Amino acid sequence: MTSTILRVVGWVVALLVGAFYGAAGTVAQAFLVGPVPVGLILATIGSAALLIALRTLTGDRINALAGGLGITAATYVFSQVGPGGSAIVAAPTAGTEWIPLVWTVVGPALMVLVAFWPDFSKLQAPARPAES
Repeated sequence: MTSTILRVVGWVVALLVGAFYGAAGTVAQAFLVGPVPVGLILATIGSAALLIALRTLTGDRINALAGGLGITAATYVFSQVGPGGSAIVAAPTAGTEWIPLVWTVVGPALMVLVAFWPDFSKLQAPARPAES
């Protein structure tokens, strides 16, 4: 296989894994323990870890973009009302309407942050002045 085919397969896998994380995060984001949005916190940490791992392990920004697009697409799809009128994600209560709004922004924000974070590994170390 050529490296181009392998890269495209990697992007598709990253998109599918991102969609899995997005689906799990969309369903779990509403979980509360008292006033603490544990589901939102865990979904955010898991999604960030996935995108950082995709970028770090492959060294390719497009993998992080594909994973982030998967998270964003799954969040959108699973937040919609189905043809029968039912919804997978329950409607927020009066005090928790901010949680789904934050989750809607987290996926794209993490995608942009991780994918476009500068690559500092290619910077040269500053030259030390000669000691006399």
